[in-house]
Amino acid sequence: MYRPFIAIAGLLGALGVATAASASHGGDTNLAIVANFLLFHAATLIGLSLVPRSRFVTIAGYVLLLGLALFCGDLAMRSATGNALFPMAAPIGGGSLILGWLLVAAAALFTRRA
Repeated sequence: MYRPFIAIAGLLGALGVATAASASHGGDTNLAIVANFLLFHAATLIGLSLVPRSRFVTIAGYVLLLGLALFCGDLAMRSATGNALFPMAAPIGGGSLILGWLLVAAAALFTRRA
């Protein structure tokens, strides 16, 4: 079990629920997307924490976290201030999420059993 991923998943889950509540009161579609991404990826990190550790699994988890921070951070910033986090933050974050999921697949295919 990889405890850092479980701890971060708990924080992401709490943030996802809070963001979903905020989105439901304000009707902001960006916040609703952020809430969904946070909650789905919180569950993903719990799953990754239970997989036998390998370099692929660990890197995949951290790449997913980076992508999540950039993508969700940009959408949340746009919702709160009307400005982007920085130019191309959401596309870079989305690309990082795609890469993270490809690394999850690679971990399944190329990690040797102990």
